[in-house]
Amino acid sequence: MATNKFSLLGLSFAPLLLTACNGGLLVTVGPDYKTPPLPVAERWQAPQPEQLPVAHQGQAADLLHWWERFQDPALNRFLASAEQESYSVANALARIEQARASLIGADSALVPSIDANLSYNRSSFSIGGPAYILNQYKSGLQSDWEIDLFGGLARQQQASMSQLESRQASWHDARVAVAIEVADAYLNYRYCEIQVQQLQADAKSRQSTEKLTALAGQHGFRSVADVALSHAAAADSQKNLLEQQGQCERAIKGLVVLTALDEVTVRKTLEQPERVAKLPNPSTFKLDSLPARVLLQRPDLAAAERDMAEASAKIGVEQAKRFPKLSLSGNITPTLQSMNGAALALAQTWSLGPTLSLPLFDAGKRAANVQSAQAQYEAAASNYRSKVRSAVKEVEEALVRLDSAAQRLPQAQQAESGYRQYFQASRQLFETGLGNLLDLETARRNHLTAELAVKALEQEQVSAWIALYRAAGGSWDDGNPPGSATSPPIGKQTEIPPPDTNPQQAATGKKP
Repeated sequence: MATNKFSLLGLSFAPLLLTACNGGLLVTVGPDYKTPPLPVAERWQAPQPEQLPVAHQGQAADLLHWWERFQDPALNRFLASAEQESYSVANALARIEQARASLIGADSALVPSIDANLSYNRSSFSIGGPAYILNQYKSGLQSDWEIDLFGGLARQQQASMSQLESRQASWHDARVAVAIEVADAYLNYRYCEIQVQQLQADAKSRQSTEKLTALAGQHGFRSVADVALSHAAAADSQKNLLEQQGQCERAIKGLVVLTALDEVTVRKTLEQPERVAKLPNPSTFKLDSLPARVLLQRPDLAAAERDMAEASAKIGVEQAKRFPKLSLSGNITPTLQSMNGAALALAQTWSLGPTLSLPLFDAGKRAANVQSAQAQYEAAASNYRSKVRSAVKEVEEALVRLDSAAQRLPQAQQAESGYRQYFQASRQLFETGLGNLLDLETARRNHLTAELAVKALEQEQVSAWIALYRAAGGSWDDGNPPGSATSPPIGKQTEIPPPDTNPQQAATGKKP
C-alpha cells in the first residue's frame, strides 16, 4: 500500500520534472545568452594574391585535407605522429573528459536521485529479566529531488554544456597548432637542405678556383695576394657550409622532439630522394570575402565564444542562490524482525515531504557572488573581442606576407639571373688570365647571395600559406574528440546584445 502511494505521488510530480528540465518552475533568473555579432570589418583590407591559382574558397569543408594536397608522405607521417604524441592535444582531451563529467553532474541534479540500502542488525536487551535477542533485516529506497524553482540548476546545465563545447573547440585548436608547428619545422629543415646544397656548390667552386690559383701562382702567373685570397675564400665557404649543416642537424633534433619518433626513423623519413632539398608545395586557396565567415571557422574563437556563454549562465546560477529553495525527499523502509527465534514479522515505514529553505541573511555573500559572476562574464567578453582582433590581424598579416613575397620573387629571380651571368663572365675572364681574383670573388659572393634570396622568398611564400591556413581556422572540424558526441554548431552570429547584468532586472526572467 505504501509503495503504491509512493509511486502515485512520484507520477504526480512527473510534469514538474519535465518542466524543471527546461528551466525554472517559476522563472529562470539570469540573462538569456545570445551570441554577439563579430566586431569585424565588412571586407579584408589586405590584398589577396590574385595571380595564383585558386583551389577553393577557403571554407572549412575545403580545408579538411589540406595537408594531403602537399603530396608529401614525410610531412603526413610527422603530422600524424605529432598529433598522437602531443601533450597539448592529450591535455585538451583530458579537459574534455572533465567537462563531460561536469555536464553529467549538472544533468543529474535536475532529476530525482534514488538510493537503495540493505542492512542486518542483531541486538540484545533486557528489562529486569532474561535477555531478548532481536534480529532485524532492513531494505529501503531513499529519494531526494531539488525542484528548480528559479532556474539555477538549468543555468548550471547550460554552463556545463557550454564548457564542454569550449573544451571540444580547444581540442581542435590544439590539433591545428601542433600541425602548424610541425609543418613549420619541416619547412625550415627542407629550406636548410637547400641552403646546404647551395653552399656546397659554392664551396666546390671556390675550391676549384683555389687549386687553379695555386697552380698559377707556382709558375708565377698569379700574385701571392691572389693565392692568399683564394685560400681565404675557400676556407670561408667551407666554414659557412659546416655552420649550415649544423643548423640542419639541430632541425632534425627538433623534429624528433615534436613527432616523438626516434632519430633513426626521422632521418630515414627525411631521406626520400624525391623530397630532399625541395620545399613543400601547398595547395593555394582564396579566402571568403566576408571576414565573419572566415573567423567563425576558427576553433579558438569558437572556444572563446563558448566561454562567454558559460560565464553568462553562471550569472543565473549565482542569482538563483538568492531565492528560496524547495526540495522533496522520501523513503520506504520495510523491516523484517524476529525476537528470540520467533517467526519473522514485517514492519513497513515510509515518509515523503517537502523542505523549503529561505536565504535570510548572509552578510552580502550571495550578492557578491553575483557581482563576481558578472565580472567574469565581462572578462570573457573582453577576451573574446581581443581574440577576434588578433584573428583579424593574423589573417591580414598572412595576406600581406603572401602579397609581398609574390611581388618580390620575380625581382629576386631577375637579380639572380643577372648576378649569375656576371659571375660566369667574370670566371671566364679569370680563367683566361684577363680578370682578377677580387672581382671574381665579389661576383661569386653576389651570385650566392642572390640565389639564397630567391630560395628565402620561396620559403616565405610557403610559410605564409601555412600561416594563412592557420588564420583561416585550419581543418579543425575534421573530426570530434574520441568518445564524444557530435559537437553542436558553435558561434552562430545573431544580432542580439550581451546579457543584462543588472541584478534588479535579473529576477524577471522568462517562464520556460
